[in-house]
Amino acid sequence: MAIFELDPVDDIAVVAVGQPGQRRFFLLAKGRGRTLTLTCEKAQIQALIVRLHQMLEAQGIDVPERLPGEAGLAPGEPEWQVGEMGLGYHEARRMFVLVASQSAAGEESPPEDAPSVRFWLSHQQIAAFSKQAENVLTAGRPLCPRCGLPIDPAGHPCPVLNGARPIF
Repeated sequence: MAIFELDPVDDIAVVAVGQPGQRRFFLLAKGRGRTLTLTCEKAQIQALIVRLHQMLEAQGIDVPERLPGEAGLAPGEPEWQVGEMGLGYHEARRMFVLVASQSAAGEESPPEDAPSVRFWLSHQQIAAFSKQAENVLTAGRPLCPRCGLPIDPAGHPCPVLNGARPIF
């Protein structure tokens, strides 16, 4: 498997392109003189944010209320579609490592030779990235207060109203 190390990362961000409900999501990173663009799914970013919050809490790192400044990254031509993401913490280096591996069309897990990239991030970078990614996700369609699903501009057939989903 080809593994590329982005160590250290200068900037990292999530960018959404398109109208809410039809957005495409990208993971962008810059470091070692290279800018990397990867396509990913919204659900992958949502799961990553949940895990980031868990790990930040475990390490006792506060997420800032305001971002220190936007990274200013714009998506280029994507190198690949992310299939799997993982997040770890390297205790000796006191750094987080985000690993993204390429997906294989029609396969549940990436093949043995699928390329991967490791993004090495400081405490400050991971906290800022967490907040920035969360801001991108919440800039989409508003969520229904009853069911939590996105509300489309054309209407929202809320499953709670037809008894298909319990009220929280």
